[in-house]
Amino acid sequence: MKIAADHNKLWNQCLEHIGNTVSEQAFETWFHSIAMIGCTGEEITLQVPNRFHYEWLESKYSETMGDAIQKTFGFSLKINYSVLIQPEEDSQEKINKVDSLIPKKFHRASQLNSRYTFSNFIEGKGNQFAKAAASSVADGPGQTPFNPLVIYSNPGLGKTHLIQAIGNHILKTQPKMRVIYVTSEKFMLDFIRSIQNNNSTRFTQYYRNVDILILDDVQFFQSKEQTQEQFFHLFNDLFQQGKQIILTTDRHPNELTNLKDRLVSRFQSGLIVDIQPPDLETRIAILMKKAENEKLEIPYEVTEFLAASFTDDIRMMEGAMVKILALSSLTNTDITKTLSKTVIQDILGDKAFKKISMQEICKKVSQKTEISETKIYSKSRQVDFVFARHVAMFLCRELTNNSLVHIGNHFGKRDHATIIHACKTIEEKINKDKHASELVDKIKSELQ
Repeated sequence: MKIAADHNKLWNQCLEHIGNTVSEQAFETWFHSIAMIGCTGEEITLQVPNRFHYEWLESKYSETMGDAIQKTFGFSLKINYSVLIQPEEDSQEKINKVDSLIPKKFHRASQLNSRYTFSNFIEGKGNQFAKAAASSVADGPGQTPFNPLVIYSNPGLGKTHLIQAIGNHILKTQPKMRVIYVTSEKFMLDFIRSIQNNNSTRFTQYYRNVDILILDDVQFFQSKEQTQEQFFHLFNDLFQQGKQIILTTDRHPNELTNLKDRLVSRFQSGLIVDIQPPDLETRIAILMKKAENEKLEIPYEVTEFLAASFTDDIRMMEGAMVKILALSSLTNTDITKTLSKTVIQDILGDKAFKKISMQEICKKVSQKTEISETKIYSKSRQVDFVFARHVAMFLCRELTNNSLVHIGNHFGKRDHATIIHACKTIEEKINKDKHASELVDKIKSELQ
């Protein structure tokens, strides 16, 4: 199907319009890789990387795309999708892809991993503020009020990725700056060795002669008084020189009960930000980005299944994807939901698959909200009914391993975009409304 030059120009304008309508992350994830491969006066044909991509665009962005086409082309066009067919690959090629997942070498001088960049850090509601602060520090180390910058969260949510992205950005834009990334454990071991080898002066010079100090897992310093003392003096020296200090910990500094008050006070003099667990859509985007970076083709149902199975640890979720790929390659079997279940069972053990049915969830929600099950399943838009329905959908996603499609079918053949919207609504409500939070926690507790 021949494409006129003016059609290409209009399509580029259409993309610009979409880019002004959706978030930057959404555009990069869902629209950047679309190619127009055909256009007539009645329809437009777009090529997308995989079936999942097509289904997501259809369910979530069909109105956005239709509106953009109407405004740029001047009339409506029927949108057809063409899924890019990947050539078959042999077992050795699959194994090579597994090998490619192994991290590249570290930058020796800084100890930074070059794979950690802002461009492959997936931004979502839970980490938006932390990423903005990190980007600001990376653009002007030591020149913002964010010194020190302290990022805290539960393990596996991207703290290390974010702080190393700061270091890598600085090395790229200001290569003469001396950047050091170190874990708290390594810092302590270096300090101990300097005492054993009677060369504490070298230790002091090494760490004080930096422009940016990035220290991971500060909670490791708890109860280690001499190490805390050494770090306290290092912190003061770097701070007085206007050097940038970046720290992470697994909880708010105020909760580090075995850390000296004067250290906690120093941490509070800058900016403290947290990272919350990502929502389902962000987790799916993380997996898709990783697959895209590694040129992997992961089936839609497996991507969704993985994202639904790991809610609180992104590192574990990505590790599961690597293990699934490795098992598929080494046994020469397809990547399927059944294979994924085997891997997830190995990783999560007995808690992998909860035996709570969606019927049980709806019944319990009905009891606690005093809304009949009939009303929960109905299409009524009455506020109380909608709230109970959304809670039920949210808990079906949280407490079962059913796909979004299956959950949608259970609630009257609603599409998976509707389920995602319901889950987001409840997540926002329990963060703001104490009564709603207590209700959801009580229902979840009784079901479990």
